[in-house]
Amino acid sequence: MRNRVIGAVGVVLAACVLVSAPAAAQEKTGAKTGFMLKPGAARIVLMRPTIRVASQSTGGMSEPNADWTAQAVENIDKALRDAQAQLGNDVVSYDEGVSGEGALTAQYGNLFSAVADSVITYQFFAGNRLPTKKRSKEFEWSVGPGLSGLHSLDGADYALFINTRDDYGSTGRKVLQLFAALGGVGITSGVHIGYAGLVDLKTGELVWLNADRQMGGDVRTAEGAVKRVAQLLEGFPGKPGEPLAAGAK
Repeated sequence: MRNRVIGAVGVVLAACVLVSAPAAAQEKTGAKTGFMLKPGAARIVLMRPTIRVASQSTGGMSEPNADWTAQAVENIDKALRDAQAQLGNDVVSYDEGVSGEGALTAQYGNLFSAVADSVITYQFFAGNRLPTKKRSKEFEWSVGPGLSGLHSLDGADYALFINTRDDYGSTGRKVLQLFAALGGVGITSGVHIGYAGLVDLKTGELVWLNADRQMGGDVRTAEGAVKRVAQLLEGFPGKPGEPLAAGAK
């Protein structure tokens, strides 16, 4: 029986070698070349954040947790309200009013996430750079011009998108991680990804992005959400005292 258990653990660890690897640091910030955002000179709409919190099963599957997500939404919303006054511009929360455009703006939030993921994969890391980006380090990405036609964004200059995803490792996943480590195999427990980006509403261009695939702060707690929001807005071009560095760092 003991040999069967050891054999089973060995099979699991072998599978982990094929599908898992320690995550490398993936924090990057980029901005459109020549972009300037003078504090106090722009009206920015903070779009409704896309927040997802789940549990990571022993096998690595993501299992959404409604209670955790609801708590994270409440915590991040408060942290963002506290941070808005410190962004150096006229930053207001999104309000669809009577336009009925809430579902459409949610789709743009998903589109932003897809674009941000492409940026961090193909722009921030030279080895993965797209053929069209290979000869230039220009930061040229867009969510399309459709945002400018939304009535709920009339009068605004920019839209600030926030997207976070957290998968917290289950007890089984953490135990597996421990066994794997004893066997010299590295697997991850937990996924913590965050993107914050500024979109020019006149053109649809993504003019600033802060992306991190290893974010800190437990969004299920008020203190953790404050830390997460601070990381998301790090290097925001409108913050007083924080000069903007064009291009990816």
